[in-house]
Amino acid sequence: MLKKLLVLLVAAFAVYYLLQTPQGAADAVSDAAGALMDAFSQIGVFVDSLTS
Repeated sequence: MLKKLLVLLVAAFAVYYLLQTPQGAADAVSDAAGALMDAFSQIGVFVDSLTS
């Protein structure tokens, strides 16, 4: 029950944030995507260093 409530609260906050500051939300998503791409890039560098 508590887990469902927390998930609903997080989802409600995300919707509220998106509606109140769409530019801020877009920036946050862009930053998160950039961080994810950097992480995958570093994993590639690590695998390359293992094979050479």
